[in-house]
Amino acid sequence: MASSSSLHLSQALLARAVYLHGSSSDRVSLSTASTLSSFPSFSGLKTLSSSASSSSSNSGSGSVSSRAPRRVGSVVRATAVETLDKTTEASLVEKSINTIRFLSIDAVEKANSGHPGLPMGCAPMGHILYDEVMRYNPKNPSWFNRDRFILSAGHGCMLQYALLHLAGYDSVQEEDLKSFRQWGSKTPGHPENFETYGIEVTTGPLGQGIANAVGLALAEKHLAARFNKPDSEIVDHYTYVILGDGCQMEGISNEACSLAGHWGLGKLIALYDDNHISIDGDTEIAFTENVDKRFEALGWHVIWVKNGNTGYDEIRAAIKEAKAVKDKPTLIKVTTTIGFGSPNKANSYSVHGSALGAKEVDATRKNLGWPYEPFHVPEDVKKHWSRHTPEGAALEAEWNAKFAEYQKKYPEEATDLKYIITGEFPAGWEKALPTYTPESPADATRNLSQQNLNALAKVLPGLIGGSADLASSNMTLLKMFGDFQKGTPEERNVRFGVREHGMGAICNGIALHSPGFIAYCATFFVFTDYMRAAIRISALCEAGVIYVMTHDSIGLGEDGPTHQPIEHLASFRAMPNILMLRPADGNETAGAYKVAVLNKKRPSILALSRQKLPQLPGTSIEGVEKGGYTISDNSSGNKPDVILIGTGSELEIAAAAGEELRKEGKAVRVVSFVSWELFEEQSAEYKESVLPAAVTARVSIEAGSTFGWQKIVGSQGKAIGIDRFGASAPAGKIYKEFGITKEAVIAAAKELS
Repeated sequence: MASSSSLHLSQALLARAVYLHGSSSDRVSLSTASTLSSFPSFSGLKTLSSSASSSSSNSGSGSVSSRAPRRVGSVVRATAVETLDKTTEASLVEKSINTIRFLSIDAVEKANSGHPGLPMGCAPMGHILYDEVMRYNPKNPSWFNRDRFILSAGHGCMLQYALLHLAGYDSVQEEDLKSFRQWGSKTPGHPENFETYGIEVTTGPLGQGIANAVGLALAEKHLAARFNKPDSEIVDHYTYVILGDGCQMEGISNEACSLAGHWGLGKLIALYDDNHISIDGDTEIAFTENVDKRFEALGWHVIWVKNGNTGYDEIRAAIKEAKAVKDKPTLIKVTTTIGFGSPNKANSYSVHGSALGAKEVDATRKNLGWPYEPFHVPEDVKKHWSRHTPEGAALEAEWNAKFAEYQKKYPEEATDLKYIITGEFPAGWEKALPTYTPESPADATRNLSQQNLNALAKVLPGLIGGSADLASSNMTLLKMFGDFQKGTPEERNVRFGVREHGMGAICNGIALHSPGFIAYCATFFVFTDYMRAAIRISALCEAGVIYVMTHDSIGLGEDGPTHQPIEHLASFRAMPNILMLRPADGNETAGAYKVAVLNKKRPSILALSRQKLPQLPGTSIEGVEKGGYTISDNSSGNKPDVILIGTGSELEIAAAAGEELRKEGKAVRVVSFVSWELFEEQSAEYKESVLPAAVTARVSIEAGSTFGWQKIVGSQGKAIGIDRFGASAPAGKIYKEFGITKEAVIAAAKELS
């Protein structure tokens, strides 16, 4: 039971919140009265004093739902929210919540690093979600129809690690908690989906998590609309989020939440940890907007839980109300005390990002009546949580049986859904990729990209995506499908609007929902600057998003330097675990898509031209898979006089220069270097066959920064490129003025050879 000093902190914080938000009402819902009237009735939130004083009597035994207790083998989630068995004592709930707090405190203290404040304040939310509400199987964290939980405020990750440990996930054992933030541990300093089973997405950069959650909820809504039948609801799960003030301040959250409201993602429920503290101190120094009104304007249902510290029934009731709202996402603003229970550091920035210290840990133990040693889980708490293992197995078995029946009734739909769930490919899918000959008409690679996307959409049921208000320019529309909208969620063209950053993070969520989703998104290549943080998270968290980036160079012409990428190719080549692909024609564009689709744990960026390019002799899908390969060569014995290397629209220039040099008696090899990363992964023998070490006369040409090209051309080679910003003029004129020409390549080759 919380001490009076902690309750006083809670009271003070609530009084301040009422002052800031201009409300002293007891109502939970902040939405319109007409909307509220359609919800099932339940007792509203108590006033501050009644909530605080009655917490011990209502925290565990008072059930929001009147349903029967959950039973293994017959798990029917028919009500809006799951609650504890009515026989569960309130004291056990309190003990469970404090277990979460002290596992977090102890891990941060042992590491002498971390963020204890959020887990201490959010422990009631975490307990109610993981112990009472969410459906999951701790022994199979990837079970398809599980509820998803995202800790957008990823710095508070000990909250989630403690919850995974209590719930029985094998990925977080006691030793893992004791190894928090240490080399090789399964409990890194921010949640990492590739490191810890049970973590859905990688969070830490604030705002990314809530945007990922929008993608996860979009995926659920889309699959439910495509595959559910009147007699079989095979897709039915929720996405829950805890986000903080920092997430709310980041612009990406507004981008993504605007789309969530527009799309009516009713199974997205975000709990906002409204604790008014950030690293620099009280949020009143920089963040005084009315978040409630903003989210209402974004199309969300909004609820305020005034006492998130001890008002457990209020949290339960808010989640029940949120689940009753089917046509819009819900924000539950939960006013909490950061570092709840710490007598001297609660409600201050000092508890945000550093260990409490031994003296304050002892004081907190006394304050919350916690007599146990570090990392101890009381037996009654352990026994209580242990039920999630058999119940989770029963939930999955029940779903598997339902899917088996679904498969009998709807075999075609079941086949497509299985491809999305498992990540397996339909046999021969790659045969759908178009092929081209030198006689095929010249075309911009953005147009060729659209041909490939539409061919793939017919054979890959998980392909879904769209553009940031540039679909007609990026050429990304899937012509056989309509738009994913609130009323047509079964469609596969996603309209992101001018929201590049949110778009990238939403696609990460889609890609990580199920292995068979192939999410793509598009804008002009230069505007990757708006979404670089989301792209970096794609690479880090192994989300195989396909980034379709058109207008990839000065070749876009008159729009000028604001729209002409220069340093972008080099910057993405420097990023780990991402493929930077710059195809030169139709066959290479098809090859780039084949590579991108196959790389499920590595995102790909396709840099595509606005201007028309010829279909070159010698290009191939197979060559692209090697990253770099020879498209023409009149040398013998692997000893050309000079090697000309080009990418994208400049491969044509290299090929033309090679023809001219051959007329003068030179032995010339022309190499397409569509992907540095793929080439680097080839065997030493293969790389030697393309770029023999003995041939130092090498010339590269690319309409971008020359940064990094010395690695390819060597110290005696020459890189032709652009190391300044572009200009506004017709494309041909810019190429000539900047020396990106056949003549420049010939001159450099003669100088070197």
